[in-house]
Amino acid sequence: MEWTLERLNQFVAVAECGSMTQAARRLGRAQSAVSMAMGLLEADLGVALFSRAGRSVQLTPAGSVMLLEARALLHQAQALELRARALAAGQTATLCMALDEALPYPPIARLLRELAQHYPALELTVLNGTAAEVALAVQSQRAQLGFQFDRGVVGGQFAQCAVASVPQMVCVAHDHPLARQSRVSRQALAAQRQLVMCIEGVEELMLSPRVWRSDSFYVLADMVADGLGWAILPRNIIEYGEGLSRLSVLQCTELLLPPLAVRMLTLQGAVLDATAQWIQQRMAEVLMPEDQGLVP
Repeated sequence: MEWTLERLNQFVAVAECGSMTQAARRLGRAQSAVSMAMGLLEADLGVALFSRAGRSVQLTPAGSVMLLEARALLHQAQALELRARALAAGQTATLCMALDEALPYPPIARLLRELAQHYPALELTVLNGTAAEVALAVQSQRAQLGFQFDRGVVGGQFAQCAVASVPQMVCVAHDHPLARQSRVSRQALAAQRQLVMCIEGVEELMLSPRVWRSDSFYVLADMVADGLGWAILPRNIIEYGEGLSRLSVLQCTELLLPPLAVRMLTLQGAVLDATAQWIQQRMAEVLMPEDQGLVP
């Protein structure tokens, strides 16, 4: 067979326009050249693609099937060209990025949409897990980049960079005894069970002598909603899903909670290419809260 991508492109144009003349205008070609190309394509494929009636043409049943195949081939050819251009420009061909499951999803989704637009030829893998699993993915070189909440000092094999921060707040279930108070004291918090984030032995501020632990913010949020105690959670975890209908935010003027930092992890000595640098910059921008105020 001697069909070419150019003839397939002309075939698609004729099928969409329903006319050799209109397709020729769209393509900037002579009508006779397009008509000849369709005749040669039909002869080469051994099937009639069109039924002709005057100046209009209609796809035959075989032509409708071949139109699907032609569009798929042209799409693959476009993808190949994009990938070749990206590689020639020095862009990364593949990238694996590990994300802390507790990071706010809407900004992450926005970043991924923009990444698809800016780097359409990139082959991307996204891993999700706890902060510890993110670090392990980078350490084992399964992922080139990792983004996690800062839960303490990491090993010397990592290079880290702060990219953003997320507000933290104290929350309880709506029916928890503390929820009935407009403001609470540290002493009142200390009198109730505290649910604490704990990853690899690194724990957050503990006020209560009665503590339950988990390595997942989402698990902690569910435990809080079930009335098992109070916890310090990132704002996005409280706002996620039905969080606002299940949890109450407490005001404690005696407890100043700094924003929870988000950091990027790479291996020491790793050189960030243009794609990774773009991801780092946009991650910092999309995670920046538009409103730093507390959830009402």
